[in-house]
Amino acid sequence: QTPGDDNPIFLPSDAKYDWILAKIWVRSSDFHIHQTVTHLLRTHLISEVFGIAMFRQLPAVHPIFKLLLPHVRFTIAINTKAREQLICECGLFDKANATGGGGHVQLVQRSMKEFTYTSMCFPESIKMRGLESQEDIPYYFYRDDGLKVWEATLSFVEEVVNMYYKSDEMVQKDEEIQAFVKDVCVFGMQDNEYSEFPKTIKTREKLIEYVTVVIFTASAQHAAVNFGQYDWCSWIPNSPPTMRRPPPTEKGVTTIEYIIESLPDRGRSCWHLGAVWALSQFQENELFLGMYPDEHFIEKPVKKAIEKFQKKLDEISSFIKDRNKNKKLPYYYLSPDRIPNSVAV
Repeated sequence: QTPGDDNPIFLPSDAKYDWILAKIWVRSSDFHIHQTVTHLLRTHLISEVFGIAMFRQLPAVHPIFKLLLPHVRFTIAINTKAREQLICECGLFDKANATGGGGHVQLVQRSMKEFTYTSMCFPESIKMRGLESQEDIPYYFYRDDGLKVWEATLSFVEEVVNMYYKSDEMVQKDEEIQAFVKDVCVFGMQDNEYSEFPKTIKTREKLIEYVTVVIFTASAQHAAVNFGQYDWCSWIPNSPPTMRRPPPTEKGVTTIEYIIESLPDRGRSCWHLGAVWALSQFQENELFLGMYPDEHFIEKPVKKAIEKFQKKLDEISSFIKDRNKNKKLPYYYLSPDRIPNSVAV
């Protein structure tokens, strides 16, 4: 922000209602970034890209197809429904959100220019934002729980991949895997060089990381940004989907009446509440991370790897449950028993 006579920077030391309204405006802006970029683009849309590339390029007998299939379950369907009812013309975004009428599309397009593969690798995304130190930033449970789930998923993927690929050369010679990765980069990311999405994979290590990114994004990352929306956004002043009055251009003039006039009306508030409530619900037949009822793998070593993965996830869930005891504000969005396998809502 560039401060000026008609564009002041508000501070906690300012008048009570000035500071309250300033915080409400920040929360409203953050809601739009969260909903359109963090949620829609970085989980829903990218998971659809992975899913379409998988169905196009990998045969059903391919081990990576079998590994990824549970994590793209219903994703194309739910995104189709979103395009028909939520982000379409005259959809919910247009009715309730300030970014309706095309603003949400512009936000996605602008964010695509800064959307990188590295930012989807959970440990790297934490480091990129300078949040890795537990000493400097304790009790950051999104980071702490996310790293546990990432490491468990990475170990599982590593075990499975190494069963089928005995060398880096085998990865390089797998034309179907190379076509899958290229499809994501060229068609999904529009061959944007800045995105850093690889066109080829040359080592087992990179294949393991890539598959982990796909699984983690569709499961843990989506759970973290989606299922807490009713908890945090149902109190309208904490996440207003639209503001009816312009932000103040000078200090000392804001009143409680002006704040009420700025917040969404009842109609838009009801649309908003209905949306965040629906988004925060699990499906009746929800399959959570580590659940693989359809036996795509028949090999005993893979079944043992799945059992080991499930045991590790259970340990993480138990740890999170114990940690949350007696906490006024428990954090459970990244508990594996609350992480669906795929983007399905």
